[in-house]
Amino acid sequence: MSPFDWSMFAAGLGWAAATALAVMLGTFALGLNLGLHRVVDVAWGVAFAAVAVVTFGLSGGQGDPGRRALVTGLTVVWGLRLAVHIARRGSGHGEDPRYEAMLARARGNRNLYALRMVYLLQGALVWLVSLPVQAAQYPPRPLSALAWAGTAVWAVGLFFEAVGDAQLTRFKADPANRGRIMDQGLWRLTRHPNYFGDFCVWWGMFLVACDGGRQAAAVSVVSPVVMSVLLINGSGKRLLERHMAGRPGWDAYMARTSAFFPRPPRRHP
Repeated sequence: MSPFDWSMFAAGLGWAAATALAVMLGTFALGLNLGLHRVVDVAWGVAFAAVAVVTFGLSGGQGDPGRRALVTGLTVVWGLRLAVHIARRGSGHGEDPRYEAMLARARGNRNLYALRMVYLLQGALVWLVSLPVQAAQYPPRPLSALAWAGTAVWAVGLFFEAVGDAQLTRFKADPANRGRIMDQGLWRLTRHPNYFGDFCVWWGMFLVACDGGRQAAAVSVVSPVVMSVLLINGSGKRLLERHMAGRPGWDAYMARTSAFFPRPPRRHP
């Protein structure tokens, strides 16, 4: 059995970068046409799916077919579900307030600023975060229990993301809930079930990559670490909670509900 093919992996890194760049440049052209840069959020999941499919094609005859199919399928399912959800959520709405605030600070051409600070930055993150997906394609060793453990962690993450998103969508659709804080279903266990789900998805992907051996694990570990930092201390939880601060009922919700990892709400916060 041949070892991890570093030369093929290195070539795949270039193709993955080109794929992420192509998706983001195409989305930038669409955003200019629509006058909405929020479309980049839809492209996030699509770009991961595209990188997985391209890397799967490049790794034919190199890695274990079972692991290649598994990691590609997990990525495509996660990425396309997220893309469809975000597209539906944003349908009929104007520009995302986050991007409006960012572009208001732009010096010079706002669209070129958006290209640099939104599209190209997200494309670079797709390339970096997708390292477990890329690395898992090349190890020749057959699947073992570790890959299925990673799949189980991924499934927990997808459950929290998909169910949490669906619960929040239904909650917001009810006019009686206008101005209220969502504290039902999974949102009773954590203030951010979708972010916790994303956290599990990428640690699960990392375990699938680890199943291929130490080399794949070594080049992949940066992915879940970066995602964890972004979700907890970056553009995820921290930014959203700053936006929610001061809303009626938010302080009480914070006091009784876990900040990130799910647990039953406190009875006496």
